[in-house]
Amino acid sequence: MVAQPFRAAAFTRPVIQHTTPGKPERRHGVTLAIAAVVNAEQVAVATITWARSPAEETVLRRSLERLATNGLPVAIADRGERPAFTAFLERLPGVVVSVPATRGLVAQVQASLASAVTFDRPFTLYVEPDKELFFADAMADFVRRAPDARDIGVVLASRSDEAFTTFPPMQRYTEGIVNHLCAELLGPAGDYAYGPFLIARMLLPAIAALDPALGWGWRPAAFAAAQAAGLRLVHLTGDYTCPPDQRSEGDDERVHRLRQLSENIRGLIAVSDRTAAHTR
Repeated sequence: MVAQPFRAAAFTRPVIQHTTPGKPERRHGVTLAIAAVVNAEQVAVATITWARSPAEETVLRRSLERLATNGLPVAIADRGERPAFTAFLERLPGVVVSVPATRGLVAQVQASLASAVTFDRPFTLYVEPDKELFFADAMADFVRRAPDARDIGVVLASRSDEAFTTFPPMQRYTEGIVNHLCAELLGPAGDYAYGPFLIARMLLPAIAALDPALGWGWRPAAFAAAQAAGLRLVHLTGDYTCPPDQRSEGDDERVHRLRQLSENIRGLIAVSDRTAAHTR
């Protein structure tokens, strides 16, 4: 029996409403004021690293060197298993490195965000460390376009429909499901799975309190924390395409995507359980 390719037909990305910060927006015949935009001096960066092989270390070195050229303070929580790589990170300009004693994805995320707090910036930009194209071509523009208002909790970098099609089939399928479920449970519709997002400093204690067992479910849990605090989730669309060398997927990558999907669902279940408990 020939295996059929995965398709995201049933869970395609929800249509994103495009807004342009700085310009008035009309809804239902009413003109709304759009907040000022974030400037770089308001932003610190947080990321995590785990170089599991020499090849992965090479990719991360190149990507993080690019990140360091953006001039923003960067907090990195490293796994600490390759001393030469950790030493390389410590030499990057504007970078603070920590190696958390507790293992696991959530522990690293929490450590990086705890370090980012020390930069005393209103917003933290969380990124995955291998987003070299984003660091080089899109990060500064994303920060410039992000709205700055007292009711902003999270601003997500969202892939355009065209950019989304450049990612491998299994990744599109699983991330399409994540986007669909987040839109249903959190709103508004958009791309919750690409990676980079700005988060307001007041929400960082909620992430510090997350259950380490959530894994990748920490992301929807963080978005839900914004919603619970009465703060807005905003999507900024861009042509964030998949790097050409990441457009194929083997069995290991497919399993990784399935694991990410299951952990994101676990995070959404935890959020839904808390919501249901509060409404009883």
